[in-house]
Amino acid sequence: MRCSMKRRDFLKGCFVGLGSVGAGGLVSSANAWSFLDWKPKKAANVLIILADDMGYSDAECYGGDVKTPNLNALAANGVRYTQHYSTGRCWPSRSSILTGYYAQQCNRDSLPNKGIYMGSRPKWAPVLAEMLKPYGYKSYHSGKWHIDSTPKKAGFDRSYGNHSINRECDYDRFFNSKKWHEDELSAPVNYGDPYYSTTAIADHTIACLKLHKKKQPEKPFFQYTAFYSPHFPLHAMQKDIDKYRDAYIEGWDVIRERRLKKMKQMGVVNCDLSDRQTFVIPTWNMPGHSMKSRIGRGEVPWAIPWKDLDKKQKKFQATKMAIHAAMVDRMDAEIGRIVKQLKDMGEFENTLILFASDNGASAEQIIRGSGHNKNAKPGSAKSYLCLGPGWSTAANAPFKLHKHWNHEGGISSPLIAHWPNCIKDKGQLRHDPSHFIDIVPTVLHVASGRENVDNYKTRNAPKRPGKSLLESMTKGTPVGHEFLWWYHEGNRAIRMGDWKIVAKSKRHKRPGRWELYNLKDDRCEMNNLAAKHPEIVAKLSSRWEAAVSHFRKHLK
Repeated sequence: MRCSMKRRDFLKGCFVGLGSVGAGGLVSSANAWSFLDWKPKKAANVLIILADDMGYSDAECYGGDVKTPNLNALAANGVRYTQHYSTGRCWPSRSSILTGYYAQQCNRDSLPNKGIYMGSRPKWAPVLAEMLKPYGYKSYHSGKWHIDSTPKKAGFDRSYGNHSINRECDYDRFFNSKKWHEDELSAPVNYGDPYYSTTAIADHTIACLKLHKKKQPEKPFFQYTAFYSPHFPLHAMQKDIDKYRDAYIEGWDVIRERRLKKMKQMGVVNCDLSDRQTFVIPTWNMPGHSMKSRIGRGEVPWAIPWKDLDKKQKKFQATKMAIHAAMVDRMDAEIGRIVKQLKDMGEFENTLILFASDNGASAEQIIRGSGHNKNAKPGSAKSYLCLGPGWSTAANAPFKLHKHWNHEGGISSPLIAHWPNCIKDKGQLRHDPSHFIDIVPTVLHVASGRENVDNYKTRNAPKRPGKSLLESMTKGTPVGHEFLWWYHEGNRAIRMGDWKIVAKSKRHKRPGRWELYNLKDDRCEMNNLAAKHPEIVAKLSSRWEAAVSHFRKHLK
């Protein structure tokens, strides 16, 4: 691997050990390190922290107004990616993070005209915990799963959360996760009283780290901490909500403008503010009359101008955003506890920490599971509220649309990388496009000391499409993707260089017409150039179709 410092010094600081011989012809640690005159100690640890439905600009270090001192500290001492991408939805993103494939490649999301929705992964697509075993890693999972199989069967040594293969309808209640289990035991697990799932997930993470330090301190660990926060329902501790009681009374239009100004000052974006897509909402949202009868007159089904809301609506909507902020605030506090544990056990400097959100903020407005009590205090256990399109537009500022869509608001994710032993460019930004498919190659690079490691590959396995971000993190080297590809429920997109074509699905998930944007100066996707450059649309569309054909080939 190339780096600005001497190779020997770089490796000594970053890769302080390897595991045994792995699958697919991997070399042993003795052979890998034979050219060095020092003995390896222990490989770097890896901690992946994933938020759920957190907006691109929610955190302070990305221009937001939610107090996130612990994420700020990681960003100030690490690097932030400004053009990192998710898949736009919960379960495809988790599949990409843990397998290194696009979800459609490994049967975890549908392809056009194909009935696969959330199926079982092929044997050639194990999750990261299994891939790390040849390097001596112990792996732990805490929180949301939303992948096929179970964490234990997929290679994790310990696990806590919901292990449902498909939908997780009533498992995401923050004050009563009654169907969560530890290590697939039938009895639910609760940690303390009162119970709040964000804290419980952090408790389990810390318990795993303590257990690892006590029983196997000589081995590296992979900890995957997947919070539900701030996914609906909007549930938060009252003491956290109180911090933001009057913070959002100015409304989503003012907040969007304020966030954009701060993001430009920070250098995170250089585009203008996207138009509010007033009447674009998920097709499965409750109709407006149902919202008024089941929730109350303060609920608003559209992202209309804030000035058009009446006083009661403004108060109710500001309260909803205060709860959303409280959820992110609490998650940040729990991240701080996890970081403290790393420091207490002497592993902070030698741990690569990656923080991201699985997709953009959600415009969904639905009620699931045991329902909503209209008389319950907003944010309390018996309430069931969703952020909705108005505040989702603000949370994803300055980008267009929301979770589920393949426009930038749905697929843009914050990504913070922190690793004191290796990342010396403290507080810097990385503007090159990256994707969740890059996480597996990055972690395998960290674990093995080699780029392009492809263990557990069988004869029928397609090559993983991602690239290691390690040189990008440590040196600012361009990631160098030829293209990045998306598809979800009729929404579709592909990006090649600065050009991106994207299309919203029509009724019955039929594909809409391609739009073309130059993201170099129009990342907010406001100037559709499709009519002006049909040749570029044709080129990118052909590449998108070729990827679909390639994915289908390996699923036969």
